Amino acid sequence: METADFITIISIAFLGSFGHCIGMCGGIVLAYSTIKIEPASSKFSKSTAHLLYSFGRVSTYTILGAIFGTLGSVIQFSNTSRGVVLIIVGVAMILAGLSLMGKLKFLTIIEHSFSSSHLYKVTFKKILNSKSNASFFALGMLNGLLPCGFVYFFAITAAGTADPFLGALVMAIFGMSTIPAMFGVGFLASLASATSFRNMMMSLSSIAVLLYGAFTIYHGIGFLKI
Repeated sequence: METADFITIISIAFLGSFGHCIGMCGGIVLAYSTIKIEPASSKFSKSTAHLLYSFGRVSTYTILGAIFGTLGSVIQFSNTSRGVVLIIVGVAMILAGLSLMGKLKFLTIIEHSFSSSHLYKVTFKKILNSKSNASFFALGMLNGLLPCGFVYFFAITAAGTADPFLGALVMAIFGMSTIPAMFGVGFLASLASATSFRNMMMSLSSIAVLLYGAFTIYHGIGFLKI
């Protein structure tokens, strides 16, 4: 992957985290901030808790990236099949971008959550009621498994690297790029309800996704011509 690809990943993840991610996971952050963190705790303790939660998410994303990168390396693609896959991915990106703009329900359809399952509820409740530092990390890892259109988007990108290390790197960068927004939600509850700000960031991220989708389709067409 080229430097430009990583810059694009950081841009999309960072902008999208202030719109899509806050909407999807902001409630969990607010929940554990209220239940697991004592109001009288020092800023250092609160910061540690929020960072451990975020690092838990990043750890899950990194593992998923390595898995998808491995899957991509196992499957042998011809230039034609690689071009077709890239075009399909590009179209999916454009659909995701339009969904972020509110034009489609593409992300809503693919974000079927298993959070209502008995196993998830039991595990989530147990971790949420624990006050240990390790529980914040565990909660982050659990949250990283929740179905999310953005995670799917970057998982496909990780698979496209056809390399476990690069796949893990893609997902790690994605996760780290979302930390500022989720960290902010933990300290500023109003950020989760700042509709105008979220809408602005959502619009910027959707445009970035659309442009990257168009570029991916163009890249795929290039393989078909080889």
